Parts: sequence; structure tokens; C-alpha cells
Amino acid sequence: MQLAPDTEEVLAFTVTLANTDPTASRSGEDELATIAQLRDLLALARYSGRIDHDEPERRDVLATRDRLRAIWSLDRDDAVDEVNAMLREAKALPQLTRHDGSDWHWHATAPDAPLAERIRVEVALALADVIRMDATDRLRVCAAPDCSGLLVDLSRNGSKRFCSVRCGNRVNMIAFRERASGTQARALLN
Repeated sequence: MQLAPDTEEVLAFTVTLANTDPTASRSGEDELATIAQLRDLLALARYSGRIDHDEPERRDVLATRDRLRAIWSLDRDDAVDEVNAMLREAKALPQLTRHDGSDWHWHATAPDAPLAERIRVEVALALADVIRMDATDRLRVCAAPDCSGLLVDLSRNGSKRFCSVRCGNRVNMIAFRERASGTQARALLN
């Protein structure tokens, strides 16, 4: 599946943000528990515009994280409702912009809009592309039974099942051990 580069970047950031949730993070902790952790996350995303680096902003980003995590579980029509709601709430006005070495891409809020609002709107625009391509099945929850990490499957054949190599390796090792123990049991019976 091929999307515009800025759409892929926003979706990758969304997964990273969503997977800071304690139910999905590698540490099992809330990985946005501090303003410093939010600052580190934002360093990955190259957000331009206003960033307050304060507690109200961090709490607003946490609420946005929860809202975005919920979208991954929605069917296509319900996702449309949520995307439209996020755009409507922000009074979004999409415009093409180019800055900081990035080529033309969408912005739909003022640079001084609150960070969480800008995140929601950018994600809504990216999800609009996914919805229009009828590719919401590419927004998935990790197939590992003990993980609730989110992923975006941008692979050509749509076969990505795990949020990380770690989860894939763990599930494969469990399956290998189960097969090996079954082979051992059959050998003992013969």
C-alpha cells in the first residue's frame, strides 16, 4: 500500500504515540508520564508551531492518545464519524505548506493552535486518506495475545501482524516450542 509520504509519517507517529499507553508500551509503564517524555516523543515527529512543554499540554496529548487508540478499533464508517468530528472541532481548514525541509504537505490548523489539536487534525487528515483508499483494515492491533500495541500495515501484501519484531519473535518462539513439544510427545508414544 502506498500513501503520500506525509501521510505515512503521521500514521507512524500516531502508532508511536498510541503505543506509549501502558497497555501497549514495551515497559508496561505510561511512556508519556512526564513532560520530558512528551518532549522526547515530539523530537521524533518534528512538529512545528506552538509547543508549551507544560502539564496541561501533556494531559491534552494523553487524551488525544486515548482517542486515537480508539479509532484503530472502529470500522470504516465509524472511523469517518470520528475523523469528521476531529476536523469539525478544530474548525480545520486544510492548506498545503512546506517547511523545515519537508516537501508540500497538509496543515489544517494555525501554527499557534494547541499541540494536541494539531496532532488530532494531522491524524484526521492522514486517516481520511486511509479511509478514502478503503484501507482501514491496515490499521491493526498487534496479533500477539499479550500485546495491545497498534500498527499500520504499509506492506505491499498486507501481511504485517505484529507491532514489533519483538512481538513477532516471541509468538514464533512460542509456536516453535509447542510444535517441538508435540513432536517429543509423539516420539515418546511410538
